[in-house]
Amino acid sequence: MTRCGVLILPSGNRVYSGAAVELTRAELEIFGDAVLDGRLGEVETTTIGGVGYVTFTVAGGLTERDVALLSNLSSGYALFEFVGDLLRPVPLARLDRFDDDLITIQKYPGKTNEQFTRLLLNVTLLASDWAGDLLTRRFRVLDPLCGRGTTLNQAMMYGFDAAGLDRDSKDFEAYRTFLTTWLKRKRIKHRVLESGPVRRERKVVGRRLRVEVAASKEAHKAGDVQSVDVVNADTTRAGEFFRPESVDLLVADAPYGIQHGSRTAEQGLARDPLALLAAAVPVWARLLRPGGALGISWNTNVARREAAAEHLAAAGLTVQDHAPWRSLSHRVDQAIVRDILVARKPAS
Repeated sequence: MTRCGVLILPSGNRVYSGAAVELTRAELEIFGDAVLDGRLGEVETTTIGGVGYVTFTVAGGLTERDVALLSNLSSGYALFEFVGDLLRPVPLARLDRFDDDLITIQKYPGKTNEQFTRLLLNVTLLASDWAGDLLTRRFRVLDPLCGRGTTLNQAMMYGFDAAGLDRDSKDFEAYRTFLTTWLKRKRIKHRVLESGPVRRERKVVGRRLRVEVAASKEAHKAGDVQSVDVVNADTTRAGEFFRPESVDLLVADAPYGIQHGSRTAEQGLARDPLALLAAAVPVWARLLRPGGALGISWNTNVARREAAAEHLAAAGLTVQDHAPWRSLSHRVDQAIVRDILVARKPAS
């Protein structure tokens, strides 16, 4: 039995830093159950030299695959093995394919914390049938409320295909400008397949950006390209732009009902995200492949967890509603307590 410790990544968000330790404990337990064959022992919080670590034991010691998986913990800064009273650093092997400014350079009001974005993507992936393929599978990720693309950029970092929708034309234009400028500035091999209005029956029904990206010259030569596909349209129309059962993972950070409300065609702007879930989840569920997973975060001060879970279950999804999945709630500010619901689409 080997004892290990994770040093938590510092966060520019003071409140999230305070929650990161407990969130990492829950995330570690989910990793342990999903991809480490249940070999993780009790996960604890330990202070070493005045610094807080998340510690755990692993039966049989850390394998190379274990390290590669745990390298992607959302708030993991460094990994150590205990050797007596000493800590031995374990070199990390993250999936990241691009420079981290792809995620960190954008600054705007309401931007979701980058560490939380990775957490939401990780736990959703770990609920899918392909959790064990985290290191090798090119997942297709859809964010149906993508805003200015933090989740899309994180999916790109992992080497996944990224897709998104957002009804806000300013956010769509901001993301289109950012991504195309960033790719050019970084001299990354890419090809813009589509950029502009989408017309059907002589009417503009949305706008779309489709790009193929290669992480390196070698990847480009080998035909190893990722896709980014973003649509400016209402999320309830996602089925008009993406094929049924074409998405492995669907992740969404729902409006919190404070600065931003939820919109539906029937009710317009509302503080209650449940109206959005009622209208959109059936559409989202049809886009998921059997065995895929949906993860959504929202403000529990404006919608109860049980009520949100009912909408996922009504769409035929199986909600992960036991420990440690119920340990992901955390405070964002005085008006927002954010939680995560993850549900899996049963295999056919």
